[in-house]
Amino acid sequence: MNPVAISDADWLDAAAALAARGRPLSRPNPAVGALIVKDGRVIGRGWTRAGGRPHAEAEALAQAGAGARGATAYVTLEPCAHESPRGPACAHSLREAGLGRVVIGCEDPDSRTAGAGIALLRAAGIETTLLPSPAATRSLEGYLTRARLGRPHTTLKLATSLDGCIAMADGTSQWITGPAARAHGHVQRARSDAILVGGATLRADSPRLDVRLPGLAARSPARWVLTRGTAPAGWQAIADPAKGRFDDAQYLLIEGGAGAGAAFLAADRVDRLLLYRAPILIGAGQPGLGDIGLSSLAEAHGRWQLSDQRRLGSDTLDVYDRIR
Repeated sequence: MNPVAISDADWLDAAAALAARGRPLSRPNPAVGALIVKDGRVIGRGWTRAGGRPHAEAEALAQAGAGARGATAYVTLEPCAHESPRGPACAHSLREAGLGRVVIGCEDPDSRTAGAGIALLRAAGIETTLLPSPAATRSLEGYLTRARLGRPHTTLKLATSLDGCIAMADGTSQWITGPAARAHGHVQRARSDAILVGGATLRADSPRLDVRLPGLAARSPARWVLTRGTAPAGWQAIADPAKGRFDDAQYLLIEGGAGAGAAFLAADRVDRLLLYRAPILIGAGQPGLGDIGLSSLAEAHGRWQLSDQRRLGSDTLDVYDRIR
């Protein structure tokens, strides 16, 4: 039986999946994935560790050892080309390891590296290919959004009934969705730097906003509240969705309150929608969103594109990305 041919794009997809292990703990550095492949076999792999070091390439090269000579490296982001007190430039490390090829899924927008990492490798005689990879780009969306727009990649989560309600008329909302959907929501928390709710939600529900999945409690995100007032201890106040850099966060999850979600949508600061829908009808309940500032129905069209859909127990999850 002939072995299945694995393309460069396939290897970059695998590296992107590996990069997910570094999110969000790699901040302020991007979560990068790297594979060292020789004769069709992975001999080294790595992802960016907590706090940004070691880099993915350093981890993969350490595993590969001398076997890296003549091998191919698959890296989701262009290897850094600038020296740092925290460690050598990855482009230099790849050059010194004697790689035969390097395949890169996304160019680095950081001015210290942008194009320089690729140029350094090519100058060393290493065949270097920039192969734009949707999977690599998606794995880096928090880093890329912050680098290009100066803000975190922002996801709005809504858990609603079929008729778009997030609670009964009296505010009762536990539980609209089932255990599988709620567990999936906690995974999204663990993948976020910060989680935000509106001031009314904070006052009414006193939410914990932690990650309640075995082994992931340490990944509970920072807690933010949308308010022009002061935040309680352990929380950070965000006054305006359209202003501020939101610390060094790369991934922000908005979870609670029709007003908070509407404010970020009105400011066009939402990049992804997670719509969890339970097979129930509420009727005269509380709507999932407030006014988002549309002046005509035509403005609502052409903004969102379905990127994923799945069943979670009896519930349905639809994922939409903002079309920009």
